[in-house]
Amino acid sequence: MPLVVTLSGSPQTPSRTVALADHVGAALVRRGLDVEGVSVRDLEPADLFHARVGSPGLRAALDLIARADAVVVATPVYKASYTGLIKAFLDLLPQFGLAGKVVLPLATGGTLAHVLAVDYALRPVLASLGALHVTTGLFVLDKTIAVTDAGLIVDAQVQERLDAVVDEFVAAVDRVTPIAAAVRAVT
Repeated sequence: MPLVVTLSGSPQTPSRTVALADHVGAALVRRGLDVEGVSVRDLEPADLFHARVGSPGLRAALDLIARADAVVVATPVYKASYTGLIKAFLDLLPQFGLAGKVVLPLATGGTLAHVLAVDYALRPVLASLGALHVTTGLFVLDKTIAVTDAGLIVDAQVQERLDAVVDEFVAAVDRVTPIAAAVRAVT
């Protein structure tokens, strides 16, 4: 079964971005994928910003990405770009740390003025790390999702678009890992 890592880079808690990554992770589990999550804000800040890649928490997160078949990268957009947390973590990956992996970029933000951040800011970094395929990403307006005690509430139109990008992502993962796709088709 393919391993997908959801990587979220929101410094806030609670966070719509983290909840969105978890929501997508749950959808992927329902589609038969193995999902593990990494919230960069939970890593030791000194280890992250001093590039202590041998520290236990950071090493475990980097190893998880290395083992993954696919990665969902979720970030809020601040000042027209992804967060420094995501950038700091991605900078610690090897030069081709996403080689052979399918990547789904997701972003949340408060204004449509930031909608292109996925394609013009995040996608080039993911491609430069050697991602085999960066699928269609999705920018989600903050006002269309809400974090509640019951979980994430998603606007119906946003959920339709989210389902479409998740379906595309799963299809791409299935193309990359055909044995896993065949097993999922049988079960």
